[in-house]
Amino acid sequence: MSATFESTSPAVESVPKDRRAIVLAISALVVILDRITKHIVSVQLPNGQAHTVIPGVFRISDVHNTGAAFSMFAENASPATVRNILIIFSAIAVIVLFGMLWRVGRYLSVTSVALALILGGAFGNLYDRVVYHYVVDFLEVHIVHYHWPDFNVADSCIVIGACLLLIEIFRPQPAN
Repeated sequence: MSATFESTSPAVESVPKDRRAIVLAISALVVILDRITKHIVSVQLPNGQAHTVIPGVFRISDVHNTGAAFSMFAENASPATVRNILIIFSAIAVIVLFGMLWRVGRYLSVTSVALALILGGAFGNLYDRVVYHYVVDFLEVHIVHYHWPDFNVADSCIVIGACLLLIEIFRPQPAN
């Protein structure tokens, strides 16, 4: 005689998997790519040298940026003060971004990927400021008569992440 027991409890809802490891891995990948590319440039092109990839459009150079974005404040009378302020600001940004990513990182979304890219980029540039007292920039772009300030992988990821956040903000939301 066999007895069959049927469960009378309601179906257990599937709980989405926590995706924090994935978004933190994205941030780590950004930092690793940033470190590798900066190391290669520093070894292959001593400061001030450049390698033309596309004449008149794209060069790889080795620029030591002691200022903020677009070399703002680089020519300040007190470079140590500027560096310390930028380190403090960057450290606070990394902490805030990590907290935001921890909150939204449970789900893989445009927002969590964007924050992961920004966090990785911010950490990559913070590392340079703390260790070298400058950020290594090496991508130089000219479009017609416009010269874009030199940048790096970390900067690119910060901009891509910010653009993804803007897209997410302005994307039409479904009506409930």
